Amino acid sequence: MTAIDDAPRGLPRTADNALLAEAGTGTRVEFRGVVKDYGPTRVLHGIDLDIRPGEFVSLLGPSGCGKTTALRVLAGLEQASGGSVLLGGQDVSGVPTNRRDIGMVFQAYSLFPHLRVVDNAAFGLRRRGVGRTAATRRAGDALDLVGLGHLADRFPHQLSGGQQQRVALARALVTEPRVLLLDEPLSALDAKVRVQLRDEIRRIQLRLGTTTVFVTHDQEEALAVSDRIAVMNAGRIEQIGTPEDLYLRPETPGVAAFVGLSSVVPATVSGGIASVLGATVPVVGEVADGEAEAFIRPENVRLGGPIAAVVQESTFLGSMRRTLVRTEQGAQLWLQHPVAERLGFDERVTVGIAPVPVVVRPRG
Repeated sequence: MTAIDDAPRGLPRTADNALLAEAGTGTRVEFRGVVKDYGPTRVLHGIDLDIRPGEFVSLLGPSGCGKTTALRVLAGLEQASGGSVLLGGQDVSGVPTNRRDIGMVFQAYSLFPHLRVVDNAAFGLRRRGVGRTAATRRAGDALDLVGLGHLADRFPHQLSGGQQQRVALARALVTEPRVLLLDEPLSALDAKVRVQLRDEIRRIQLRLGTTTVFVTHDQEEALAVSDRIAVMNAGRIEQIGTPEDLYLRPETPGVAAFVGLSSVVPATVSGGIASVLGATVPVVGEVADGEAEAFIRPENVRLGGPIAAVVQESTFLGSMRRTLVRTEQGAQLWLQHPVAERLGFDERVTVGIAPVPVVVRPRG
């Protein structure tokens, strides 16, 4: 049997779904100086993070930065080498996973192929000693919540990848956990389904009010769904803030480089002002005077201005075009502009830089 469409169905009214009707206000999650060592290698260097009740926080960073390790320490799947983890003000550092009252969704669906969808969703309840009738009813509520109540009697092989991941989400939610942990749950899905399920997870989380920690390396995912984002690098949190803060006011070159697209161009800093290709722009934070490199966002570069350049490439992105130009000094700049402004390879243009604050780092 072929899988049916992944398009999400409307959520049930609160009064029709016990999960929604009984939703709480979320649980506070705290990392206090959490350290994790694997032998002589330290992978978490004193993580401090305070997640408010009901907040959706993403751990964002490249592979190997420690974000999944931090999640596993929170889940109790890894024992911290130092520091403590608190749930609702209680230190759970020594509490086993099955007593932390958390729900987890991984990249792999891990469904039981011989069980119907409803039985997969009810599995956690049955393990907790809930009777079959009550477990089936509550599993049905969870499946309704993720838009799959009409497929309760199917088997996993009769579902698409997106539908299987929805079942995994229902299984995590059915026990009404204090905290929901999501470890790159969308990375195995195709682009369209990934966006649909990403938005649906956020919509459900807002309805339930469950404190949620979401691990991803995809900045677009993190920017789209998070209340706040913790950007990690080499086992440390470089910056935590709202999506707007991280994109518009990155505090470090690492955050500026990782979150969003930037052009890195030569600059000279003097008294908190950077001279960039003849333009003067304020500098974010305190930076020593001298030669530097500035991070310039594409939306802060415009066609028409004092800087002569040559088009290197131009890409149509539907609602806009993104174009790379090379200046006479050899610097390369990305800019965004309306689709009606068509530019060809090797075409000569002029560009200008908007006087908005920029992040800089010392050159060399």
